[in-house]
Amino acid sequence: MKAKAVFICQNCGARSPKWLGRCPSCGEWNSFVEEVEDETAAAVEEAFPPAEPIVFADIEASPEPRVRVGAEEFNAVLGGGVVPGSLVLLGGEPGIGKSTLCLQVSRDFAASGEIVLYVSAEESLDQIKLRGDRLSVGAGPLHLLAETSLERIIAQAEKLRPRVLVVDSVQTVYSGKLASSPGTISQVREVANQIFRFAKRRNVPAFLIGHITKEGSLAGPKSLEHIVDVVLLFEGERDHNHRVLRVLKNRFGPVSELAVFEMTAGGLEAIANPSAFFLKERPAGEAGSAVAAVIKGTRPLLVEIQALVSSTLFAANPRRMTVGLDRYRASMVLAVLEKKLGYVFAGEDLYLNAAGGLEVEEPAADLGVVLAVVSCLKNRPLPPDLAAFGEVGLSGEIRSVGQALPRVKEAVSLGFQTVLLPRANALGCERDAPAGARLAGVRTVGEAVEAVF
Repeated sequence: MKAKAVFICQNCGARSPKWLGRCPSCGEWNSFVEEVEDETAAAVEEAFPPAEPIVFADIEASPEPRVRVGAEEFNAVLGGGVVPGSLVLLGGEPGIGKSTLCLQVSRDFAASGEIVLYVSAEESLDQIKLRGDRLSVGAGPLHLLAETSLERIIAQAEKLRPRVLVVDSVQTVYSGKLASSPGTISQVREVANQIFRFAKRRNVPAFLIGHITKEGSLAGPKSLEHIVDVVLLFEGERDHNHRVLRVLKNRFGPVSELAVFEMTAGGLEAIANPSAFFLKERPAGEAGSAVAAVIKGTRPLLVEIQALVSSTLFAANPRRMTVGLDRYRASMVLAVLEKKLGYVFAGEDLYLNAAGGLEVEEPAADLGVVLAVVSCLKNRPLPPDLAAFGEVGLSGEIRSVGQALPRVKEAVSLGFQTVLLPRANALGCERDAPAGARLAGVRTVGEAVEAVF
């Protein structure tokens, strides 16, 4: 058996024969950790039958039905359900509810008669039992295993032959082939590879729970995200009961899908109508509040954009603060308002907020930002039945956006009869717009402000 010591950057996975204070690849300081690699063990490969090339026309498509769970929102995020043989990585901050979500998914699988193996490398069986009682886990074939050794986990999975495998978490499981500590680059890569091979060989969907770094990215090597089939990010604010499940990668469906859950005493409950959820506490008749129609994945959402403009004593350095919105895009919209409409923000502090803790990155929210800021400046509330969407260009034009008709239908379904939108989108939606909808198409920010105020 031949072993050698190598230093590996725990931030980017760069390798070096000696310790370095600063990683030459990513620039991180004090990130190199010594790991002992067994070259003999690393060279051992499983005995797979040799693959032969096949002509594309000769391949017979045999799509297997997706496995659905009880929460339809979770199925929608994955593109219609869990694909057999897929490897799903679920990441999120500590205490956000990753284990709760996976245990609920395991409960739904077991309730339908599927054998589930839930492996916990962080909690004892008694702790999982307490959570399971709170989540009303029934008497289905849900098997729990408290183990951190990868080889023992794979052995038990081969013996039990489950239909679903859950590992909580990939950073705490270790392989005996490597001498490094759990959570290192080498260990995370080896654990993910072995579970990936098991999932593909047995055609079993597997879920990996992963940690995230202080910067908000998934911990471990970047190759971890390339290995898995689906990457889910579970996020939410500590002060809010709702949690947002987003898709960062999906080989079997659309990306950037979104599902909203509410954390309750009985676990996570899916919110079927997120637009109504985010707008339920919107104050009536208040200036500086606008409703913007945005798209998350394939789903239209209505989001309240709040603006507060107040005089500052530090005119040379006014504040520009955003929560849930891109601060650079917000600064661009303010510059357009100053240049095209003559508003002056030099001596004003400006605060923008996407209410409810939702992250809005889409340019279609620009028109909502414009209306909220002007409403606060004029101290005049917007009409209560008005929703808006549209991208603002540097010349002050309102540019068209994609999926305009679903945005209009979502707004009308929640009682917003007047929709302010780009002129090009209004012409395309006139024929199929819902009955009673009033479409106000505008070409510039000047037309938009004049039409409303």
